[in-house]
Amino acid sequence: MGKISPIAEVVLHPVRLRIVQQLGGRRLTTAQLRAELPDVTQATLYRHISALIDAEIVTVVDERRVRGTIERTLALGERMAHVGHDELAAMDDAELRNAFLAFLGSLGKSFDTFVENDDRQLRRYLGFGTTPLYVTTDDLAEIQARLGEILAPYRTDTGGDRMRVDLTTAVIPTPPAVAPEEK
Repeated sequence: MGKISPIAEVVLHPVRLRIVQQLGGRRLTTAQLRAELPDVTQATLYRHISALIDAEIVTVVDERRVRGTIERTLALGERMAHVGHDELAAMDDAELRNAFLAFLGSLGKSFDTFVENDDRQLRRYLGFGTTPLYVTTDDLAEIQARLGEILAPYRTDTGGDRMRVDLTTAVIPTPPAVAPEEK
């Protein structure tokens, strides 16, 4: 069995993954985060926020007193909540499947929330599809770096009439076909 990385162990829990996705590019109070994740109980949410803070994936950027309690404002911390290639390579097949299923579950939950909202106008922002690319590992690194540059100005909530969308990518290699006589 491969040793799962500490960051992957923290981030790949379905609730923690959803918290990280909600915080991407913005700062939210714990109350706002609760509103974004209404199906997660308050105690569960706070427990997972605490685990993310302990792992330095989420940071407290502000605290203020509200009706006798301290309300925290949270943001992604210095440590990127990203599972890298080395960490993925270190996972065994079962861990890798579980990590991908946690990712898909979170993506599915986001999609369900969108559909349940029933705002037909939001569909103007919706899109999904698959594009085959023929690349080397160097090509892929360049594509990812250039996408990062292109997307950088849009990663922070600047207010105004901008709508938050989640751009989700999954790079999945297609294994070469094996001829029937080789099986």
